Amino acid sequence: MSFDFSAPTNRLNTYSTQWDYVGDRFGYSDLLPFTISDMDFAAAPCITKALQQRLDHGIFGYSRWNHADFKQSICHWFSSQYQATIEEDSIVYGPSVMYIISRLIQLWSEPGDSILFFAPAYDAFRPIIETAGRTSLPCPLKKNAEKVNGGFEIDWDNLIAQAEKPQCRILMLCNPHNPTGKVWTRAELEKIADIAHRNNLHVISDDIHMDICFDPYTPWVDVAKDTQWALVSSASKSFNIPALGGAYAAIGCEKTKLAYLDTLKLTDALSSPTIFGVIATIAAYREGAPWLKSLKHYLHQNLSYVTERLNREFPELNICLPQGTYLAWLDLSPLNVDMDALQHALIHDQKIAIMRGDAYGPQGHNHLRFNVGCQRSKVEAGLEGLIKALHSLR
Repeated sequence: MSFDFSAPTNRLNTYSTQWDYVGDRFGYSDLLPFTISDMDFAAAPCITKALQQRLDHGIFGYSRWNHADFKQSICHWFSSQYQATIEEDSIVYGPSVMYIISRLIQLWSEPGDSILFFAPAYDAFRPIIETAGRTSLPCPLKKNAEKVNGGFEIDWDNLIAQAEKPQCRILMLCNPHNPTGKVWTRAELEKIADIAHRNNLHVISDDIHMDICFDPYTPWVDVAKDTQWALVSSASKSFNIPALGGAYAAIGCEKTKLAYLDTLKLTDALSSPTIFGVIATIAAYREGAPWLKSLKHYLHQNLSYVTERLNREFPELNICLPQGTYLAWLDLSPLNVDMDALQHALIHDQKIAIMRGDAYGPQGHNHLRFNVGCQRSKVEAGLEGLIKALHSLR
């Protein structure tokens, strides 16, 4: 089967967060957006076909997620794509990845405890920790001069020192890492697992971007040393269906799983899922592999184009091709430009919106996160605007 990802789409006037509400973050509405991590592509045909069949049924009463069709589709996906075994009985549903993570934080820690994560970090990590009364404990990644392993490496001494702090209870992982696009190697994950086990840390692995990896992806279940972990994910990023709702987790500890389910049902009254999210996940994980393979090829070409074009225009940048996600992490430090002035030029002169790197913490200073999950023509337009803005400031 062939899929045309270059075909134009129009998301305006569809209540799109990225397109219709770009002004909420950037102050102006008529901007070409390369912002939040959703894509401009239509969902896989197998998903729209399954949704249409359900839509034609015409009855949308309360539904269930706790059945073999949903859970076995997840097990099948991990087995067929990653040769990993996810136990069916370990799987739970949640309305979103961040909902599941927030509830696990409450189950596995107390107010005042610290939660460890690698920085720069997805911008929802720190708020979800701190609004729960916990303390953020960032472990900054180090730049790798040889540009191997995605251009970043772990400061192991710092990680060990942070993990050994008495208040540290949880290690939050993002695999592949958002925003850098680093895909953790099996060796790195095994070393992280050893550190977590020695220090009795619970591990929450946010793997929502796992299917957009260009280097081998290793799920946490393959390296875990105990049962104090949860792998949290969704089909939403890889198949571009976040608006349908729904996520899942594999939880290693049976006691934690049951406590989470009590919270989902009895405290938050969220155990009845959106049926379209359930059906879309099943269709994606049973039939969507050919579409995803083609999508990854297209996204990798977009990322390669951005990397090569910027490095050719500004050789001093030496930007590293991401190992995963459709988010180009652009370190503009060698150009020594004022980032406030750059944002002004991007918005007012070039009419484009690109996420500032400092939204992901101080390690993102002088960076941009550029979303290439779109048609090449849009990538080219945005990149030319960025290049013009950079030249105007030099």
